[in-house]
Amino acid sequence: MATLTERDAAAVAGIEKLRFFPLEVESGSGSWLTEPGGRRLLDLSATWTACGLGHGHPAVTEAITKAAQRPAGAGGLSAVHPDSVGLAEDLLALVPGSGERRVYLGHAGSDACDVALRACRHATGRSRIVAFEHSYHGGVGVAMGVSGVHVDAGAPPDPAGVFVPFPDPYRPHTGDPATVVAASLAAVGEQLTMGDVACVIVEAIQSDGGLVVPPDGFLSGLSELCRRHGVLLICDEVKVGLGRPGLLHSFDRDGITPDLVAFGKTLGGGLPLSAVVGPAEILDGPTASALLTTAGNPICTAAGRAVLRTLEAERIPEAAAERGAQLMGLLDDFAGSGKAGSEFLGDVRGRGLAIGVDLVTDRDSKARADDLARKAVYRAWQLGAVVYYVGGNVLEVTPPMIISADEVAQAAEVLTTAISEAADGLVTDEMVAPYAGW
Repeated sequence: MATLTERDAAAVAGIEKLRFFPLEVESGSGSWLTEPGGRRLLDLSATWTACGLGHGHPAVTEAITKAAQRPAGAGGLSAVHPDSVGLAEDLLALVPGSGERRVYLGHAGSDACDVALRACRHATGRSRIVAFEHSYHGGVGVAMGVSGVHVDAGAPPDPAGVFVPFPDPYRPHTGDPATVVAASLAAVGEQLTMGDVACVIVEAIQSDGGLVVPPDGFLSGLSELCRRHGVLLICDEVKVGLGRPGLLHSFDRDGITPDLVAFGKTLGGGLPLSAVVGPAEILDGPTASALLTTAGNPICTAAGRAVLRTLEAERIPEAAAERGAQLMGLLDDFAGSGKAGSEFLGDVRGRGLAIGVDLVTDRDSKARADDLARKAVYRAWQLGAVVYYVGGNVLEVTPPMIISADEVAQAAEVLTTAISEAADGLVTDEMVAPYAGW
């Protein structure tokens, strides 16, 4: 009998696959996934943060079940129902802003960012978009064309998009960590002075580009710059918002209020759901210019409302801050321990439970250890954990935000053992060859 992986290879289109090891999943609960046969895996990705409250959270399960029993149609295209309107109202109450605002409801962060970008172009009559090198805003339309990760990989750039350096204090493009913020803001300012920029789009933490955490003050400087030039600022919170950074919104760190905010992943509790919150004059027109038949459907929006209630009721941002500090502390301890493999941890960085472990061939050169990253995530899977890498060499550790202290300790043990044993040759080139990774 063919394995699940073999059946997948014969039936599912490769164009939608991003595989790091032969992961087969039959079920999940809390911070754990279960393979066919019963082996349990500690989930340190949360499906790229989409399962932010873990697998099968009772509040989300109850909301989905209740909505599925008597669904109010299949979407909000030509009708309204209590949870589509209610979710929009919840988000308006949750996201800072002033004046008359609206909420776009979609299926994924990709369409949310794409709609935000197109809406800014239409409302301003300007075409150019400023984005950041190695950014990720989605895999469709305009969002894909201004995603540095996709463009770096060969996707066509948006003709009116421009990329500027993101301030990376570990690998500063200026050569000096103290100057990266000023240099990045100067590059943005140079574009804004031309007067034809519709918007700037930014991730408060650049996730798929390598879990890059900018220095404090970058976002506030960027916001002030946009205000000065009358340019709209979009903050992409899809992957690192809604509690994950130890705050409700990642942009709260710098105390800014973006013009538009895009959400996805965690918002749906594992179901396809996204949103954009922004000014009415940006998101109200033209009518029917962003159509998705099942957007705002009663099951996903019920799940979204349950997620937002749970974030507050269970104090999820505070829990993410506490567990994130614990995990980073354990990883930092290993990095400074002198134990086998510790020399390959060049940097451990993050906020809350958005953590990057930057693997290097040596700490002086900071040369990226891409091969080690590929083998370390494979070894972690062998040892019973799911973690992926981004930016070629950075382990992206984003477990469900309900992870316990004991599970965090187990996560640190698996991760450090996986790095050590991968460096020691327990994973061969042949073992990882079938998996392209990111």
